[in-house]
Amino acid sequence: MVGKIEVSKTHILSKTPKRFRITPYAQEIMCYLGQEKVYTEASETLHLLKGVNICPKQIENVCHYYGGLLEKEMQQTIALGGMPPRKNDGKKYYAMVDGGMVLTREEKWKEMKLARIFDQQQRISLNKNRNYIGTSTYVAHLGNHKQFLQKVEHHLDDKAEIIFIADGAKWIWKWIEAMYPESTQILDFYHAKEHLCQWANLAIKDAELRNDWIHAQCFWLLNNGIDKVIENIKQEKIYGAEAVKSRNVLIEYYTVNKKRMQYKTYREHALMIGSGPIEAAHRHVIQQRMKLSGQRWTIEGVQQIANLRVAQKSNNWGNVIQMIKNAA
Repeated sequence: MVGKIEVSKTHILSKTPKRFRITPYAQEIMCYLGQEKVYTEASETLHLLKGVNICPKQIENVCHYYGGLLEKEMQQTIALGGMPPRKNDGKKYYAMVDGGMVLTREEKWKEMKLARIFDQQQRISLNKNRNYIGTSTYVAHLGNHKQFLQKVEHHLDDKAEIIFIADGAKWIWKWIEAMYPESTQILDFYHAKEHLCQWANLAIKDAELRNDWIHAQCFWLLNNGIDKVIENIKQEKIYGAEAVKSRNVLIEYYTVNKKRMQYKTYREHALMIGSGPIEAAHRHVIQQRMKLSGQRWTIEGVQQIANLRVAQKSNNWGNVIQMIKNAA
């Protein structure tokens, strides 16, 4: 059902309406507000700024329509196949991949996978412990990792020098090894440290001794001493089946990822060693809009809004505007 729209016949939003009986300009504003705010707030903002009344349901319909067109466009691009030639533009590109949960009506909590891609020049050091990342390209997908990775490849296959930073998920590293074997691969240092701390909490009961031990292992990790850390873990006297089992898991995790844990070398080449940018991206690209109190999305609907969010956050809103003009 088409929502009630109250606009003056001379108002700019009333000019040459076609699809949805709304002008392209109005549809653009509705899409922008709808991907930024819940639809009720988007309706209120539109009334406040433009003096027109468009019901929340109509804003929702328009957003889902164009978010769906963005998805269709991406799938058509992937279906065409063929890899663009890789070019060495002298830039190093970071690629980070992670997942976060959103609540759906059909399958309850489901993982929204997100990638963030940016060139090294976009990394600006604000102080010793904080960086600012400028323009980035985002990719979001709610579904299996094969479809997600196809979308990511669309943005990576023309880049010659790529630095991947990720946690220990096997499917991520398997894909990287297969598709980008010449890339630089870095296991996120803070995930590596987190696993170490979790095991130490089980194995070393004295808090002071535990903290000293963790500090010493972090020193070795940051100085290309992963073999020393593995040996120290093996030599630590532990008790209990859970601690023994966890130690074996930790040793395997470190052993498999040895070549991705040369943190001193990475830092000597001014490379990042943490995946903070992708974790921040989950908050401001996905969670701020799609993980609000009481929200339960359809699987199709959350993907459509994610597509609009990605277009806006990737500085690619011009594509949405052109799509609206073409459809109107």
